[in-house]
Amino acid sequence: MKSSYIQRCIFMAVLIFGIPATIQSFEFDENIRNRIESAGTPPKIEINNEIIYASIALPLFYEKRGYQPAWIYKKKLSENAKRLIGEIKLASNEGLIPDDYHLIKISEMSDKLKNEKNIELLVDLDLLLTDAFLIYASHLLSGKVNPITIDPEWFTNLKEADFVSILDSSLYHNNISKALRDLLPMHDKYKRLKQGLENYRKIEDQGGWREIPDGPLPKIGDNDNRVPLIRQRLIAAEDLKEIAVIDSTRYDSSLVDAIKRFQKRHGLDIDGQLGPKTIAAMSVSVLERINQIRLNLERWRWLPQFFGEKYIIVNIANFELDVYEKNQIVLDMRIIAGKTYRRTPVFSDQMSYLVFSPYWNIPNNITVSDIIPMIRKDIEYLNKMKIKVLHGYGSNMKNIDPMTINWEDIDNFNKNYWLRQEPGPANLLGGVKFMFPNRFNVYLHDTPAKDLFGKTSRDFSSGCIRIEKPEELAIYLLKDQFEWTLDKIREAMKRGTEQTVRLFPAMPVHILYWTSWVDENGLINFRNDIYNRDKSLLDALNEKSTTN
Repeated sequence: MKSSYIQRCIFMAVLIFGIPATIQSFEFDENIRNRIESAGTPPKIEINNEIIYASIALPLFYEKRGYQPAWIYKKKLSENAKRLIGEIKLASNEGLIPDDYHLIKISEMSDKLKNEKNIELLVDLDLLLTDAFLIYASHLLSGKVNPITIDPEWFTNLKEADFVSILDSSLYHNNISKALRDLLPMHDKYKRLKQGLENYRKIEDQGGWREIPDGPLPKIGDNDNRVPLIRQRLIAAEDLKEIAVIDSTRYDSSLVDAIKRFQKRHGLDIDGQLGPKTIAAMSVSVLERINQIRLNLERWRWLPQFFGEKYIIVNIANFELDVYEKNQIVLDMRIIAGKTYRRTPVFSDQMSYLVFSPYWNIPNNITVSDIIPMIRKDIEYLNKMKIKVLHGYGSNMKNIDPMTINWEDIDNFNKNYWLRQEPGPANLLGGVKFMFPNRFNVYLHDTPAKDLFGKTSRDFSSGCIRIEKPEELAIYLLKDQFEWTLDKIREAMKRGTEQTVRLFPAMPVHILYWTSWVDENGLINFRNDIYNRDKSLLDALNEKSTTN
Protein backbone atom coordinates (compact mmCIF):
# COMPACT_ATOMS: atom_id res chain seq x y z
CA MET A 1 0.00 0.00 0.00
CA LYS A 2 2.81 2.38 0.95
CA SER A 3 4.68 1.49 -2.26
CA SER A 4 1.56 2.25 -4.31
CA TYR A 5 1.27 5.70 -2.68
CA ILE A 6 4.90 6.53 -3.50
CA GLN A 7 4.39 5.44 -7.10
CA ARG A 8 1.36 7.77 -7.39
CA CYS A 9 3.49 10.63 -6.04
CA ILE A 10 6.18 9.88 -8.59
CA PHE A 11 3.60 9.83 -11.39
CA MET A 12 2.14 13.20 -10.29
CA ALA A 13 5.61 14.76 -10.08
CA VAL A 14 6.38 13.69 -13.65
CA LEU A 15 3.00 14.98 -14.82
CA ILE A 16 3.28 18.37 -13.09
CA PHE A 17 6.99 19.15 -13.23
CA GLY A 18 8.25 17.12 -16.15
CA ILE A 19 11.09 15.60 -14.11
CA PRO A 20 11.58 12.06 -12.81
CA ALA A 21 10.84 12.30 -9.11
CA THR A 22 12.76 9.13 -8.31
CA ILE A 23 16.07 10.93 -8.75
CA GLN A 24 15.16 13.66 -6.31
CA SER A 25 15.58 12.95 -2.62
CA PHE A 26 12.62 13.61 -0.36
CA GLU A 27 15.24 14.82 2.11
CA PHE A 28 16.20 17.47 -0.46
CA ASP A 29 12.60 18.67 -0.72
CA GLU A 30 12.20 18.85 3.03
CA ASN A 31 15.43 20.80 3.45
CA ILE A 32 14.31 23.39 0.87
CA ARG A 33 10.93 23.72 2.58
CA ASN A 34 12.45 24.03 6.04
CA ARG A 35 15.01 26.55 4.85
CA ILE A 36 12.30 28.80 3.39
CA GLU A 37 9.72 28.38 6.15
CA SER A 38 12.22 28.98 8.96
CA ALA A 39 13.32 32.29 7.41
CA GLY A 40 10.11 34.14 8.30
CA THR A 41 7.47 35.83 6.15
CA PRO A 42 8.62 37.06 3.73
CA PRO A 43 11.74 34.96 4.22
CA LYS A 44 15.06 36.65 4.85
CA ILE A 45 17.56 34.14 3.52
CA GLU A 46 21.31 34.73 3.34
CA ILE A 47 23.66 32.23 1.74
CA ASN A 48 27.39 32.77 2.35
CA ASN A 49 26.81 36.54 2.58
CA GLU A 50 24.60 36.48 -0.54
CA ILE A 51 21.10 37.83 0.09
CA ILE A 52 18.10 36.15 -1.56
CA TYR A 53 16.34 39.14 -3.15
CA ALA A 54 13.20 37.57 -4.65
CA SER A 55 11.68 37.24 -1.20
CA ILE A 56 8.10 36.96 -2.48
CA ALA A 57 8.47 35.12 -5.79
CA LEU A 58 10.99 32.52 -4.65
CA PRO A 59 8.84 30.93 -1.88
CA LEU A 60 5.85 30.92 -4.22
CA PHE A 61 7.89 29.16 -6.91
CA TYR A 62 8.99 26.36 -4.58
CA GLU A 63 5.57 26.01 -2.99
CA LYS A 64 4.00 25.49 -6.42
CA ARG A 65 6.46 22.71 -7.25
CA GLY A 66 6.16 20.93 -3.89
CA TYR A 67 9.61 22.22 -2.82
CA GLN A 68 11.38 20.03 -5.34
CA PRO A 69 14.80 21.33 -6.48
CA ALA A 70 14.84 23.18 -9.78
CA TRP A 71 18.48 23.10 -10.83
CA ILE A 72 20.07 20.00 -9.28
CA TYR A 73 19.93 16.63 -11.06
CA LYS A 74 21.50 13.59 -9.41
CA LYS A 75 23.42 15.92 -7.08
CA LYS A 76 24.90 17.74 -10.07
CA LEU A 77 24.04 20.91 -11.94
CA SER A 78 21.35 20.26 -14.51
CA GLU A 79 21.67 21.40 -18.11
CA ASN A 80 19.16 24.14 -17.31
CA ALA A 81 21.44 25.36 -14.52
CA LYS A 82 24.40 25.47 -16.89
CA ARG A 83 22.35 27.43 -19.41
CA LEU A 84 21.30 29.92 -16.74
CA ILE A 85 24.89 30.44 -15.63
CA GLY A 86 25.86 31.03 -19.27
CA GLU A 87 23.14 33.65 -19.65
CA ILE A 88 24.16 35.45 -16.45
CA LYS A 89 27.73 35.66 -17.74
CA LEU A 90 26.30 37.59 -20.71
CA ALA A 91 24.52 40.15 -18.50
CA SER A 92 27.29 42.67 -19.17
CA ASN A 93 26.17 42.70 -22.84
CA GLU A 94 22.97 44.36 -21.58
CA GLY A 95 24.95 46.87 -19.52
CA LEU A 96 24.16 44.93 -16.32
CA ILE A 97 26.54 43.43 -13.75
CA PRO A 98 26.71 39.60 -13.72
CA ASP A 99 27.52 39.41 -10.01
CA ASP A 100 24.20 41.11 -9.21
CA TYR A 101 22.86 37.63 -9.97
CA HIS A 102 25.20 35.73 -7.59
CA LEU A 103 27.56 34.68 -10.39
CA ILE A 104 30.75 34.57 -8.31
CA LYS A 105 29.13 32.69 -5.44
CA ILE A 106 27.31 30.30 -7.79
CA SER A 107 30.59 29.57 -9.59
CA GLU A 108 32.41 28.92 -6.30
CA MET A 109 29.66 26.62 -5.06
CA SER A 110 29.47 24.82 -8.40
CA ASP A 111 33.19 24.04 -8.20
CA LYS A 112 32.77 22.88 -4.61
CA LEU A 113 29.92 20.61 -5.72
CA LYS A 114 32.36 18.53 -7.76
CA ASN A 115 33.92 17.24 -4.54
CA GLU A 116 31.14 17.68 -1.97
CA LYS A 117 27.57 16.40 -2.20
CA ASN A 118 26.21 17.47 1.20
CA ILE A 119 22.56 18.46 1.32
CA GLU A 120 23.19 21.98 2.63
CA LEU A 121 25.38 22.88 -0.35
CA LEU A 122 22.82 21.46 -2.78
CA VAL A 123 19.95 23.42 -1.20
CA ASP A 124 21.93 26.66 -1.08
CA LEU A 125 22.96 26.37 -4.70
CA ASP A 126 19.41 25.62 -5.84
CA LEU A 127 18.05 28.64 -3.97
CA LEU A 128 20.75 30.94 -5.37
CA LEU A 129 20.10 29.83 -8.94
CA THR A 130 16.36 30.36 -8.57
CA ASP A 131 16.90 33.81 -7.12
CA ALA A 132 19.35 34.61 -9.93
CA PHE A 133 16.79 33.72 -12.60
CA LEU A 134 13.93 35.65 -10.96
CA ILE A 135 15.95 38.83 -10.41
CA TYR A 136 17.72 38.74 -13.77
CA ALA A 137 14.41 38.16 -15.58
CA SER A 138 12.88 41.12 -13.75
CA HIS A 139 15.81 43.37 -14.68
CA LEU A 140 15.73 42.34 -18.34
CA LEU A 141 12.03 43.09 -18.62
CA SER A 142 11.67 46.36 -16.73
CA GLY A 143 15.12 47.44 -15.63
CA LYS A 144 17.18 47.13 -12.49
CA VAL A 145 16.37 50.64 -11.30
CA ASN A 146 12.89 52.03 -10.69
CA PRO A 147 13.20 55.53 -12.23
CA ILE A 148 10.81 57.19 -9.80
CA THR A 149 13.17 56.34 -6.92
CA ILE A 150 15.90 58.52 -8.38
CA ASP A 151 13.96 61.15 -10.35
CA PRO A 152 10.42 62.36 -9.44
CA GLU A 153 10.12 63.87 -12.94
CA TRP A 154 10.48 60.47 -14.59
CA PHE A 155 7.18 58.63 -14.87
CA THR A 156 6.78 55.29 -16.60
CA ASN A 157 4.52 52.27 -16.34
CA LEU A 158 7.05 49.52 -15.80
CA LYS A 159 6.32 46.23 -17.54
CA GLU A 160 5.19 43.35 -15.34
CA ALA A 161 5.15 39.57 -15.77
CA ASP A 162 4.52 36.38 -13.82
CA PHE A 163 8.17 35.36 -13.40
CA VAL A 164 7.27 32.27 -11.36
CA SER A 165 5.23 30.92 -14.28
CA ILE A 166 7.95 31.92 -16.75
CA LEU A 167 10.54 30.03 -14.71
CA ASP A 168 8.30 26.98 -14.32
CA SER A 169 7.62 26.87 -18.05
CA SER A 170 11.23 27.40 -19.08
CA LEU A 171 12.40 24.58 -16.81
CA TYR A 172 9.73 22.25 -18.16
CA HIS A 173 10.57 23.06 -21.80
CA ASN A 174 14.33 23.33 -21.23
CA ASN A 175 14.45 26.80 -22.85
CA ILE A 176 15.99 28.96 -20.14
CA SER A 177 18.00 31.04 -22.64
CA LYS A 178 15.02 31.78 -24.86
CA ALA A 179 12.79 32.66 -21.90
CA LEU A 180 15.28 35.26 -20.69
CA ARG A 181 16.02 36.74 -24.10
CA ASP A 182 12.31 37.05 -24.88
CA LEU A 183 12.08 39.54 -21.99
CA LEU A 184 14.52 42.00 -23.59
CA PRO A 185 13.34 45.12 -25.45
CA MET A 186 12.57 44.16 -29.04
CA HIS A 187 13.30 47.62 -30.46
CA ASP A 188 16.01 47.85 -33.11
CA LYS A 189 17.44 50.90 -31.36
CA TYR A 190 18.08 48.86 -28.23
CA LYS A 191 19.88 46.21 -30.27
CA ARG A 192 21.96 48.86 -32.06
CA LEU A 193 22.92 50.46 -28.75
CA LYS A 194 24.03 47.05 -27.45
CA GLN A 195 26.30 46.80 -30.49
CA GLY A 196 27.62 50.26 -29.65
CA LEU A 197 28.44 49.03 -26.14
CA GLU A 198 30.36 46.10 -27.59
CA ASN A 199 32.30 48.39 -29.93
CA TYR A 200 33.29 50.80 -27.16
CA ARG A 201 34.41 47.94 -24.93
CA LYS A 202 36.71 46.83 -27.74
CA ILE A 203 38.11 50.38 -27.82
CA GLU A 204 38.65 50.14 -24.06
CA ASP A 205 40.44 46.79 -24.47
CA GLN A 206 42.75 48.45 -27.02
CA GLY A 207 43.70 51.17 -24.55
CA GLY A 208 41.05 53.79 -25.21
CA TRP A 209 42.30 57.31 -25.89
CA ARG A 210 44.18 60.04 -24.10
CA GLU A 211 42.87 63.39 -22.94
CA ILE A 212 43.39 66.22 -25.44
CA PRO A 213 45.13 69.33 -24.01
CA ASP A 214 43.59 72.77 -24.50
CA GLY A 215 45.23 75.11 -26.98
CA PRO A 216 44.71 77.78 -29.63
CA LEU A 217 42.39 77.17 -32.59
CA PRO A 218 44.53 75.88 -35.49
CA LYS A 219 43.83 76.76 -39.10
CA ILE A 220 44.15 74.38 -42.05
CA GLY A 221 47.84 73.99 -42.82
CA ASP A 222 48.99 74.85 -39.29
CA ASN A 223 51.19 72.53 -37.28
CA ASP A 224 49.93 71.63 -33.82
CA ASN A 225 51.53 69.15 -31.42
CA ARG A 226 48.06 67.89 -30.42
CA VAL A 227 47.24 66.64 -33.91
CA PRO A 228 48.64 63.08 -33.48
CA LEU A 229 46.54 62.66 -30.30
CA ILE A 230 43.47 64.04 -32.06
CA ARG A 231 43.97 61.69 -35.01
CA GLN A 232 44.25 58.71 -32.68
CA ARG A 233 41.09 59.83 -30.88
CA LEU A 234 39.11 60.20 -34.10
CA ILE A 235 40.39 56.92 -35.54
CA ALA A 236 39.42 55.03 -32.37
CA ALA A 237 35.74 55.96 -32.77
CA GLU A 238 35.87 55.68 -36.58
CA ASP A 239 35.35 59.37 -37.29
CA LEU A 240 38.60 59.21 -39.26
CA LYS A 241 40.01 56.37 -41.33
CA GLU A 242 43.46 55.25 -40.27
CA ILE A 243 46.10 56.77 -42.53
CA ALA A 244 49.87 56.64 -42.81
CA VAL A 245 50.41 60.23 -41.58
CA ILE A 246 48.99 59.58 -38.12
CA ASP A 247 52.09 61.09 -36.47
CA SER A 248 52.05 64.23 -38.59
CA THR A 249 51.37 67.47 -36.69
CA ARG A 250 49.78 69.12 -39.74
CA TYR A 251 46.17 70.20 -39.29
CA ASP A 252 44.77 69.31 -42.70
CA SER A 253 41.35 69.18 -44.36
CA SER A 254 40.86 65.46 -43.63
CA LEU A 255 41.13 66.24 -39.92
CA VAL A 256 38.62 69.08 -40.23
CA ASP A 257 36.10 66.76 -41.93
CA ALA A 258 36.60 64.11 -39.23
CA ILE A 259 36.09 66.69 -36.49
CA LYS A 260 32.81 67.70 -38.14
CA ARG A 261 31.64 64.08 -38.04
CA PHE A 262 32.63 63.91 -34.39
CA GLN A 263 30.80 67.17 -33.63
CA LYS A 264 27.63 65.96 -35.33
CA ARG A 265 27.62 62.75 -33.27
CA HIS A 266 28.05 64.75 -30.06
CA GLY A 267 25.48 67.47 -30.71
CA LEU A 268 28.09 70.26 -31.06
CA ASP A 269 28.31 73.19 -33.46
CA ILE A 270 29.56 71.63 -36.71
CA ASP A 271 32.41 73.97 -37.62
CA GLY A 272 35.41 71.61 -37.77
CA GLN A 273 37.26 73.69 -35.20
CA LEU A 274 38.95 72.54 -32.01
CA GLY A 275 36.97 74.78 -29.69
CA PRO A 276 36.74 74.17 -25.92
CA LYS A 277 33.49 72.16 -26.16
CA THR A 278 34.90 69.88 -28.86
CA ILE A 279 38.12 69.31 -26.90
CA ALA A 280 36.09 68.59 -23.75
CA ALA A 281 33.94 66.02 -25.60
CA MET A 282 37.01 64.35 -27.09
CA SER A 283 38.57 64.09 -23.63
CA VAL A 284 35.67 62.20 -22.06
CA SER A 285 37.16 58.78 -21.32
CA VAL A 286 36.02 55.64 -23.07
CA LEU A 287 34.90 54.23 -19.69
CA GLU A 288 32.62 57.23 -19.17
CA ARG A 289 31.14 56.67 -22.63
CA ILE A 290 30.63 52.97 -21.85
CA ASN A 291 28.75 53.90 -18.70
CA GLN A 292 26.70 56.42 -20.66
CA ILE A 293 25.67 53.64 -23.04
CA ARG A 294 24.88 51.30 -20.14
CA LEU A 295 22.53 53.71 -18.42
CA ASN A 296 20.70 54.43 -21.67
CA LEU A 297 20.21 50.70 -22.22
CA GLU A 298 18.58 50.70 -18.79
CA ARG A 299 16.24 53.52 -19.89
CA TRP A 300 15.15 51.38 -22.83
CA ARG A 301 14.09 48.62 -20.42
CA TRP A 302 11.65 51.06 -18.78
CA LEU A 303 9.75 51.53 -22.04
CA PRO A 304 6.85 49.60 -23.61
CA GLN A 305 7.71 46.81 -26.03
CA PHE A 306 5.48 48.39 -28.66
CA PHE A 307 5.20 52.13 -29.28
CA GLY A 308 2.34 51.90 -31.79
CA GLU A 309 2.00 51.90 -35.58
CA LYS A 310 2.30 55.69 -35.51
CA TYR A 311 3.87 57.61 -32.67
CA ILE A 312 5.85 60.69 -31.67
CA ILE A 313 9.16 60.53 -29.83
CA VAL A 314 10.67 63.59 -28.20
CA ASN A 315 14.28 63.21 -27.06
CA ILE A 316 14.79 66.02 -24.58
CA ALA A 317 18.57 65.62 -24.42
CA ASN A 318 18.83 65.86 -28.23
CA PHE A 319 16.25 68.69 -28.52
CA GLU A 320 14.57 66.70 -31.27
CA LEU A 321 11.07 65.46 -32.16
CA ASP A 322 10.49 62.59 -34.59
CA VAL A 323 7.19 61.29 -35.97
CA TYR A 324 7.26 57.58 -36.81
CA GLU A 325 5.14 55.37 -39.01
CA LYS A 326 6.00 51.67 -38.82
CA ASN A 327 9.26 52.60 -37.11
CA GLN A 328 10.33 54.91 -39.96
CA ILE A 329 10.75 58.66 -39.41
CA VAL A 330 8.28 60.60 -41.56
CA LEU A 331 8.69 64.03 -39.94
CA ASP A 332 11.41 65.49 -37.74
CA MET A 333 12.03 68.86 -36.16
CA ARG A 334 13.99 70.69 -33.50
CA ILE A 335 12.46 71.44 -30.14
CA ILE A 336 13.02 73.75 -27.18
CA ALA A 337 12.87 71.95 -23.83
CA GLY A 338 12.60 73.11 -20.22
CA LYS A 339 15.28 75.09 -18.44
CA THR A 340 17.45 73.23 -15.96
CA TYR A 341 15.34 74.54 -13.09
CA ARG A 342 12.04 73.79 -14.92
CA ARG A 343 12.93 70.45 -16.38
CA THR A 344 10.71 68.77 -18.92
CA PRO A 345 9.53 65.48 -17.37
CA VAL A 346 9.77 62.03 -18.95
CA PHE A 347 6.52 60.17 -19.59
CA SER A 348 4.25 58.67 -22.26
CA ASP A 349 0.68 59.63 -23.09
CA GLN A 350 -1.90 59.94 -25.88
CA MET A 351 -2.28 63.16 -27.92
CA SER A 352 -6.05 63.48 -28.21
CA TYR A 353 -6.66 67.00 -29.55
CA LEU A 354 -5.04 70.20 -30.72
CA VAL A 355 -6.07 73.82 -30.20
CA PHE A 356 -5.65 76.53 -32.82
CA SER A 357 -5.12 80.14 -31.69
CA PRO A 358 -4.94 79.03 -28.05
CA TYR A 359 -5.26 81.10 -24.92
CA TRP A 360 -2.40 80.67 -22.51
CA ASN A 361 -3.68 80.03 -19.01
CA ILE A 362 -0.48 81.02 -17.24
CA PRO A 363 0.57 78.53 -14.52
CA ASN A 364 0.84 79.89 -11.01
CA ASN A 365 4.58 79.25 -10.68
CA ILE A 366 5.32 81.21 -13.87
CA THR A 367 2.94 83.98 -12.82
CA VAL A 368 4.72 84.41 -9.49
CA SER A 369 8.34 83.99 -10.63
CA ASP A 370 8.25 85.56 -14.11
CA ILE A 371 5.16 87.68 -14.81
CA ILE A 372 4.51 89.55 -11.56
CA PRO A 373 8.11 90.89 -11.36
CA MET A 374 7.58 92.36 -14.87
CA ILE A 375 4.24 93.88 -13.82
CA ARG A 376 5.85 95.51 -10.80
CA LYS A 377 8.35 97.19 -13.10
CA ASP A 378 5.76 98.28 -15.65
CA ILE A 379 2.01 97.82 -15.29
CA GLU A 380 1.70 98.31 -19.06
CA TYR A 381 3.45 94.98 -19.52
CA LEU A 382 0.02 93.35 -19.27
CA ASN A 383 -1.36 95.39 -22.18
CA LYS A 384 1.74 94.90 -24.30
CA MET A 385 1.58 91.13 -23.87
CA LYS A 386 -2.27 91.04 -24.06
CA ILE A 387 -2.51 89.40 -20.65
CA LYS A 388 -5.75 89.68 -18.69
CA VAL A 389 -6.28 89.42 -14.94
CA LEU A 390 -9.22 87.12 -14.22
CA HIS A 391 -11.33 86.12 -11.22
CA GLY A 392 -13.40 82.94 -11.14
CA TYR A 393 -14.00 80.39 -13.86
CA GLY A 394 -16.62 79.49 -16.45
CA SER A 395 -19.77 81.63 -16.35
CA ASN A 396 -18.50 83.32 -13.17
CA MET A 397 -15.24 84.50 -14.77
CA LYS A 398 -14.65 88.27 -14.67
CA ASN A 399 -11.99 90.61 -16.03
CA ILE A 400 -10.26 92.55 -13.25
CA ASP A 401 -8.65 95.97 -13.57
CA PRO A 402 -4.95 95.35 -12.82
CA MET A 403 -4.71 98.80 -11.21
CA THR A 404 -6.97 97.59 -8.39
CA ILE A 405 -4.59 94.78 -7.37
CA ASN A 406 -1.81 94.99 -4.81
CA TRP A 407 0.94 93.24 -6.78
CA GLU A 408 3.09 93.00 -3.65
CA ASP A 409 0.55 90.74 -1.94
CA ILE A 410 1.29 87.41 -3.63
CA ASP A 411 -0.86 85.34 -1.27
CA ASN A 412 -3.95 87.45 -1.95
CA PHE A 413 -3.34 87.26 -5.71
CA ASN A 414 -2.95 83.47 -5.63
CA LYS A 415 -6.19 83.05 -3.68
CA ASN A 416 -8.33 85.28 -5.88
CA TYR A 417 -6.89 85.83 -9.35
CA TRP A 418 -5.14 84.24 -12.31
CA LEU A 419 -3.63 85.39 -15.60
CA ARG A 420 -4.50 84.51 -19.19
CA GLN A 421 -2.77 85.60 -22.37
CA GLU A 422 -5.05 86.21 -25.34
CA PRO A 423 -4.47 84.52 -28.72
CA GLY A 424 -2.38 86.50 -31.19
CA PRO A 425 1.17 87.17 -32.37
CA ALA A 426 2.48 87.83 -28.85
CA ASN A 427 1.02 84.64 -27.36
CA LEU A 428 3.82 82.40 -26.12
CA LEU A 429 1.99 79.30 -27.34
CA GLY A 430 1.97 80.62 -30.90
CA GLY A 431 -0.71 79.51 -33.35
CA VAL A 432 -1.39 75.97 -32.09
CA LYS A 433 -0.88 73.66 -29.15
CA PHE A 434 -0.95 69.85 -29.20
CA MET A 435 -2.59 68.35 -26.14
CA PHE A 436 -2.08 65.04 -24.34
CA PRO A 437 -3.54 65.75 -20.86
CA ASN A 438 -1.12 64.60 -18.18
CA ARG A 439 -0.21 65.08 -14.53
CA PHE A 440 2.64 67.45 -15.46
CA ASN A 441 0.55 69.88 -17.54
CA VAL A 442 3.13 69.57 -20.32
CA TYR A 443 2.30 69.73 -24.03
CA LEU A 444 3.75 70.65 -27.44
CA HIS A 445 3.19 74.12 -28.86
CA ASP A 446 4.20 76.72 -31.39
CA THR A 447 6.28 79.74 -30.36
CA PRO A 448 6.89 83.27 -31.67
CA ALA A 449 10.58 82.99 -30.67
CA LYS A 450 11.72 81.18 -33.82
CA ASP A 451 15.32 82.39 -33.55
CA LEU A 452 15.98 80.09 -30.57
CA PHE A 453 15.81 77.03 -32.83
CA GLY A 454 19.14 78.10 -34.28
CA LYS A 455 20.88 77.40 -30.97
CA THR A 456 22.65 74.08 -30.45
CA SER A 457 21.55 73.67 -26.84
CA ARG A 458 17.88 74.63 -26.50
CA ASP A 459 16.79 74.45 -22.86
CA PHE A 460 14.82 77.70 -22.70
CA SER A 461 11.20 76.78 -21.94
CA SER A 462 9.28 76.57 -18.68
CA GLY A 463 8.76 72.82 -19.03
CA CYS A 464 6.50 72.52 -22.09
CA ILE A 465 7.98 71.66 -25.47
CA ARG A 466 8.16 74.30 -28.19
CA ILE A 467 8.37 72.82 -31.68
CA GLU A 468 10.02 74.11 -34.82
CA LYS A 469 7.39 72.98 -37.37
CA PRO A 470 3.93 73.33 -35.78
CA GLU A 471 2.18 73.78 -39.11
CA GLU A 472 3.73 70.62 -40.57
CA LEU A 473 2.80 68.62 -37.47
CA ALA A 474 -0.80 69.87 -37.61
CA ILE A 475 -0.99 68.95 -41.31
CA TYR A 476 0.30 65.46 -40.55
CA LEU A 477 -2.08 64.85 -37.64
CA LEU A 478 -5.14 66.09 -39.57
CA LYS A 479 -4.30 64.52 -42.93
CA ASP A 480 -7.18 62.03 -42.64
CA GLN A 481 -9.68 64.74 -41.68
CA PHE A 482 -10.10 66.00 -45.23
CA GLU A 483 -11.86 69.23 -44.31
CA TRP A 484 -8.62 70.42 -42.73
CA THR A 485 -6.79 71.70 -45.78
CA LEU A 486 -3.49 73.55 -45.61
CA ASP A 487 -5.25 76.89 -46.10
CA LYS A 488 -7.76 76.15 -43.36
CA ILE A 489 -5.01 75.14 -40.91
CA ARG A 490 -3.06 78.33 -41.63
CA GLU A 491 -6.19 80.42 -41.23
CA ALA A 492 -7.06 78.78 -37.90
CA MET A 493 -3.55 79.39 -36.58
CA LYS A 494 -3.86 83.13 -37.30
CA ARG A 495 -7.57 83.73 -36.65
CA GLY A 496 -7.18 84.76 -33.02
CA THR A 497 -10.21 82.71 -31.96
CA GLU A 498 -9.57 79.54 -30.02
CA GLN A 499 -10.70 76.35 -31.78
CA THR A 500 -10.33 72.75 -30.56
CA VAL A 501 -9.97 69.84 -32.99
CA ARG A 502 -10.16 66.22 -31.85
CA LEU A 503 -7.74 63.62 -33.22
CA PHE A 504 -9.04 60.25 -34.41
CA PRO A 505 -7.33 58.08 -33.39
CA ALA A 506 -5.20 59.56 -30.62
CA MET A 507 -1.45 59.70 -31.26
CA PRO A 508 0.96 58.09 -28.75
CA VAL A 509 3.59 60.53 -27.50
CA HIS A 510 6.76 59.38 -25.73
CA ILE A 511 8.80 62.12 -24.09
CA LEU A 512 12.17 60.53 -23.42
CA TYR A 513 15.68 61.39 -22.31
CA TRP A 514 18.45 59.61 -24.17
CA THR A 515 22.02 60.85 -23.83
CA SER A 516 23.31 58.05 -26.05
CA TRP A 517 21.87 56.13 -29.01
CA VAL A 518 22.89 54.61 -32.32
CA ASP A 519 21.30 56.24 -35.35
CA GLU A 520 19.97 54.64 -38.54
CA ASN A 521 23.46 54.92 -40.10
CA GLY A 522 25.00 52.88 -37.30
CA LEU A 523 26.76 55.89 -35.75
CA ILE A 524 26.75 56.14 -31.98
CA ASN A 525 25.63 59.53 -30.69
CA PHE A 526 26.25 61.17 -27.32
CA ARG A 527 24.63 64.24 -25.81
CA ASN A 528 25.28 66.34 -22.74
CA ASP A 529 23.31 65.39 -19.66
CA ILE A 530 21.58 68.78 -19.46
CA TYR A 531 19.46 67.86 -16.42
CA ASN A 532 22.15 65.89 -14.54
CA ARG A 533 20.03 62.75 -14.68
CA ASP A 534 22.80 60.36 -15.72
CA LYS A 535 24.88 60.29 -12.54
CA SER A 536 22.10 59.26 -10.16
CA LEU A 537 21.04 56.51 -12.56
CA LEU A 538 24.59 55.22 -12.99
CA ASP A 539 25.09 55.16 -9.22
CA ALA A 540 21.88 53.17 -8.80
CA LEU A 541 22.78 50.85 -11.69
CA ASN A 542 26.12 50.05 -10.06
CA GLU A 543 24.64 49.39 -6.62
CA LYS A 544 24.09 45.83 -5.43
CA SER A 545 20.58 44.58 -6.21
CA THR A 546 17.83 45.28 -3.71
CA THR A 547 14.90 43.15 -2.58
CA ASN A 548 12.37 42.59 -5.35
